Amino acid sequence: MSYDESPQSVRRRSGRSSLTVAVAALVPGALAGWLVYQGTSGAESGGPPSATAAGTPSVATAPATPSPTPSADASADPSADPDPGPPGPPLPPGRPLTGKVVVIDPGHNPTNHDHPAEINKPVDIGTTSKECDTTGTATDSGYAEAAFTLDVSHRLRTLLRELGATVTLTQDADRPFGPCVDERARIGNKAKADAVISVHADGSASGNRGFHVILPALVKGGAADTAAIVGPSRELGERIAGNFARETGSAPANYLGGGTGLDVREDLGGLNLSKVPKVFVECGNMRDSHDAALLTAPEWRQKAAQGLADGIKGFLMK
Repeated sequence: MSYDESPQSVRRRSGRSSLTVAVAALVPGALAGWLVYQGTSGAESGGPPSATAAGTPSVATAPATPSPTPSADASADPSADPDPGPPGPPLPPGRPLTGKVVVIDPGHNPTNHDHPAEINKPVDIGTTSKECDTTGTATDSGYAEAAFTLDVSHRLRTLLRELGATVTLTQDADRPFGPCVDERARIGNKAKADAVISVHADGSASGNRGFHVILPALVKGGAADTAAIVGPSRELGERIAGNFARETGSAPANYLGGGTGLDVREDLGGLNLSKVPKVFVECGNMRDSHDAALLTAPEWRQKAAQGLADGIKGFLMK
């Protein structure tokens, strides 16, 4: 801290020598008092004494009491505002599905055919029982549905993760068979998924073309109760159907659904036992040469994955 270096002038009078003596006599006492004050009040004090111009010089009044030094620990002051810290980072741009959970269910399993006893074992689907799983279909050239569903599921997983979603697959060719249809439903339920999509390709007659989305019917019986998911699953399916058609250029199936690309079923355990919004997507008909040419093309499969991702994104951001 700086001191006031501007003492006032002393008015000159006659008897200069006597004035000088008086001043000389007073200075030691003033200086002694100043040193005592400094020793008791510390360094954070006021300026030095100054003379007045009232005939004879006098000692300046004692300096003002210094302000308390702020504590180094601001938190010791209960009235101090807490430091909120820097603001949290904004959500990464282009990742609108951050915090959302999506389960992808690749239909069938590439090695189901090696385990006929296991996949033919019946499981409870609520209203009835059905086989654990099936081998799926294939194109005339031998491209298996199970290989197709895994490829599209991998592409879809990449797209959804780029959008910020947490993505789980029910199987990734990492088990000898299955999982069974009831377990596939439980995986989505346990994950508390915001959406589940089961990826398939149909095995209908030649001449039957196009894609369709299978929606859960209103089913209640045993462990099955779809009342809570019928509505949101339909919305998910409608969004997927629209985006899939736009991205792939494929038309809705010409053999079911009345041209809507939507089909409601009550016999699928993966839907009956789901407690979260879920749909199946039959991306095309592997037994039709026109559709088979699409399904076997990597470029088209990427478009298919994009259409599915766009539909899921639209549903989750509604």
